[in-house]
Amino acid sequence: MPYISQEERRLLDYGALPNSEGQLNYSITILIKNYLARNKGRVSYADYNEVLGVLEGVKLEIYRRVIAKYEDKKRESNGDVY
Repeated sequence: MPYISQEERRLLDYGALPNSEGQLNYSITILIKNYLARNKGRVSYADYNEVLGVLEGVKLEIYRRVIAKYEDKKRESNGDVY
């Protein structure tokens, strides 16, 4: 959840890199919140759908490019279960 301390928020808001899942969640949440605010608060379903599509694309790309390779290496070193 993005509910981190005010001190952590301030550090992230001024450019610190996230170093926990909560901080990463907060940073992504603020980025999306600011992106959606670009139309002065007039947000439509299409805007929300657009954000969800981008998040899904990012998720799939991380899996395809990073996690799948990691899993392949672990399968080779520890043996397949299928």
